[in-house]
Amino acid sequence: MLFTSDTTDGLAAAATLVNTRRNGVDTLETVADLDALLRVVSMSGERLGTQAEVDAVREIRERLRALWSATDRAEAAGLVNAILAETTTTPYLTKHDELDWHLHMTEQDAPLAHRMGAEAAMGVLDLIRTDNLARLRTCAADDCDAVLVDLSRNSSKRYCDTGNCGNRANVAAYRARRRESGEC
Repeated sequence: MLFTSDTTDGLAAAATLVNTRRNGVDTLETVADLDALLRVVSMSGERLGTQAEVDAVREIRERLRALWSATDRAEAAGLVNAILAETTTTPYLTKHDELDWHLHMTEQDAPLAHRMGAEAAMGVLDLIRTDNLARLRTCAADDCDAVLVDLSRNSSKRYCDTGNCGNRANVAAYRARRRESGEC
């Protein structure tokens, strides 16, 4: 399934934000942490650079995390609708920097947490509409609780990109096969 760049960018940003708290470690506690996140996740618009802004982004992070554990499309739709209502979504087309025409969901002066929430919610909205909510997954590694968005053509992505989980699983499987065959 092909998705627009607005959808894939919103979903990737949401996963990156959600993964700032994983495996019991929170890497989004200070303004400097938020600055580091925004170097990875591109968000245009105003920035306050305050602890209150960090706290608001942390709150939307937890709201977005709930989307990965939604049990069905109806539950996810309720979560998305609530986020969109609270972020005063006002979609418009824009062209800036080196980007071609694309969709923004809130005004540039809307709070950062609202912009992040609305962009993520719109990405999930496309997954709900196309019956692809199962593309929101949690890493298959036993020791990882990171989330991922599987945008692969055959919907086969199982491991996150945050902790080298896929490589570790492949090495462990290889070593187990070698032990079973008596090669080690």
